[in-house]
Amino acid sequence: MADFTVEMPSLGADAGDEAQVSFVYVKSGDTVEEGDDLAEMVTDKATFNVPCPKCGVIKALRVSEGDSVKVGDPICDLDV
Repeated sequence: MADFTVEMPSLGADAGDEAQVSFVYVKSGDTVEEGDDLAEMVTDKATFNVPCPKCGVIKALRVSEGDSVKVGDPICDLDV
């Protein structure tokens, strides 16, 4: 298996570059499919989920509930 880091996606042109983690759906060791929700994020304009871009196993979570995350920051590491 290879390592892959899931990063905070772009929020759009007028949405800023930072969000707060309001809920984490996965934990280390979980098997995930492409499209599974990893975390729920909140900005001052929207609430959205960050989907998993690949199938794999969660190797390490890099965020916790309440964390502020900027675009490009790591969310988790996968074994893919």
